[in-house]
Amino acid sequence: MVKKDRNVVKQKEEKIEVEGVVKEVLNGGDFIVELPNKHTVKAYVSGKMRVNSIRILPGDTVTIELSPYDLTRGRITWNKR
Repeated sequence: MVKKDRNVVKQKEEKIEVEGVVKEVLNGGDFIVELPNKHTVKAYVSGKMRVNSIRILPGDTVTIELSPYDLTRGRITWNKR
């Protein structure tokens, strides 16, 4: 019989943080964001920004978290204006 260590906690995958410029506002609260390397990402607003009604307009510089599994979708976590 093999004992399992209950104190071992699996870490979440690391997020990739990048800055980009909002190019377009889509329906449903989604945005098209252009990254410095000229790639575009479809992004949505994080929960805390949505609760606090932070407005994001085309031309704003934002910080995005990308998952290492899907680099085409992201979550906007900071608006630098």
